[in-house]
Amino acid sequence: MSATPGTVAVVTGAGRGLGRKIAERLARKGHHVIATDIDEGAAHVTAAVVDGTGVKHDVRDPDSHRAVARLAAERGPIAVWVNNAGVLAVGDAWAMDDASVRRQVEVNLLGVIWGCNAAIGGMTEGTIINIASMSAISPTPGLAVYGATKHGVLGFSLSLASELRQAKRPITVSALLPAAIRGEMTDAVAHDASASLLFSNGPLLSLDEVSEAAVELVARPKLVRTLPSYRAAVIHLLRPFPAIGLPLIEQIARLGRKRRPAGS
Repeated sequence: MSATPGTVAVVTGAGRGLGRKIAERLARKGHHVIATDIDEGAAHVTAAVVDGTGVKHDVRDPDSHRAVARLAAERGPIAVWVNNAGVLAVGDAWAMDDASVRRQVEVNLLGVIWGCNAAIGGMTEGTIINIASMSAISPTPGLAVYGATKHGVLGFSLSLASELRQAKRPITVSALLPAAIRGEMTDAVAHDASASLLFSNGPLLSLDEVSEAAVELVARPKLVRTLPSYRAAVIHLLRPFPAIGLPLIEQIARLGRKRRPAGS
């Protein structure tokens, strides 16, 4: 389904990786894309690729979100807002430095909350897509803080969708929960044994697979979409049985240590 001519899509963290892929797909659908990133140069590169607008944007700052929403509204009606920006640090939660914990919470969770609020303030109707993670619904040893932020994104998305429905606002909210994605974020932690769980289930998802799933949610919104869907089915099956599930997760993580990229 193509966009209505003149509509605008905002993608945060669009300077590279998944954000850039989502921006490219939205541009091909006919949206004018506002590509935001804390790396201003990278945002402008993406904007040049998609013939859109690049903006420096620190998602930890609510005022920065509101400025992006104002800029987007100047370009046309905001139809899509994708909260994609995210960061990852791995290691035992109690050993992680304070700055790493705070950065993940502020970028991954507060950044989504500020983004949703700004989007709703600037939209008449449209869709919000929040990029969460399969770690939102599964124990993630080595990624406890990251998983907590994504669990928060999922919970916020569900409640926000209900609030919008009650307020009769024609804005949909979708949370996308992909498994680990092959890209810069996972490459950066592949050397760390704490990240083993990411590599435990065979080949990582590609950026194209995940970006395609994200953009499909514009035409066919779904409150929660997991990718791949079978992983979520197994997780939900084991959820009532932590005495079985937690040891199994530990075994899977050990398998992941063997599957990490060579040289890691």
